[in-house]
Amino acid sequence: MTGATNRTTLLVGCGRIGRRLGSRLVEAGEQVVAVRRSPAELPETFTRITADLLLDQGLELPAVDRMVITLPPPEDEHGYRTPLRTLAAALPAVPERTLFVSSTRVFEGCGAEHPVTEATAPWPLSERARVLLRGERLAEDLFGALIVRPAGIYGPGRERLLRSVLAGDAVPHGRRTNRIHEADLVRALEKLLLDPSPPPLLHAVDEEPARLGRVLAHIAARLGVPVPPSTPTPPRGGTVLDGALLRSFLGPLDFPDFRSGYDAVIDEFDPAAR
Repeated sequence: MTGATNRTTLLVGCGRIGRRLGSRLVEAGEQVVAVRRSPAELPETFTRITADLLLDQGLELPAVDRMVITLPPPEDEHGYRTPLRTLAAALPAVPERTLFVSSTRVFEGCGAEHPVTEATAPWPLSERARVLLRGERLAEDLFGALIVRPAGIYGPGRERLLRSVLAGDAVPHGRRTNRIHEADLVRALEKLLLDPSPPPLLHAVDEEPARLGRVLAHIAARLGVPVPPSTPTPPRGGTVLDGALLRSFLGPLDFPDFRSGYDAVIDEFDPAAR
């Protein structure tokens, strides 16, 4: 990716996705500033700032060109209101571009009758989903943020499902699932930062929604273990997400389906590692 010419990007939260994105930006010539409560594990190529946006009301941050917010939904009663308003007060100016990373969880009430696209109205059921949706709207109000909604993120080091298959944990095979490989999500975020005309809302989801049982069967075959048993499928049974906009914006995905993605994860998987 070209176009990152000595500009500064602020990564707020900066977990696994932020670290991977920031490393790509540094390689492309960007300056990266990262804000975390515990920044010790961040790369030394980042300017690291220790801060808790729920507490540090007097925080001062440098001026930046771009910002990526990857904060998980706060458990505070006010949700994103405190951290985002603290962030706005700490910045000397609104960045020219901000990304707010949300989740396709905001569609948990939609069911699988029709594919969900960026034009579909959110239908949150849980408080976590409602917090995400309120966070999206506040980020738009405060920063003019572009909204990115990833489906289930997986990739190297994200081994929960593999270990669940090895343990034989029973799960609802009939539930419809959607996912995005970490590498493709990071590529999408980078392009959203740099593209001159990005979409204001983007769902990060691969090309093949699949019932969970199909995914488990593939993983079990690759690991050489029995397919775990099934439990009853919840009434709504998950959603089906249409990733056409992502593909038209980003181009071909590195991992277009669960088979190619989990094959790559399994190739690096060490069941003995913890």
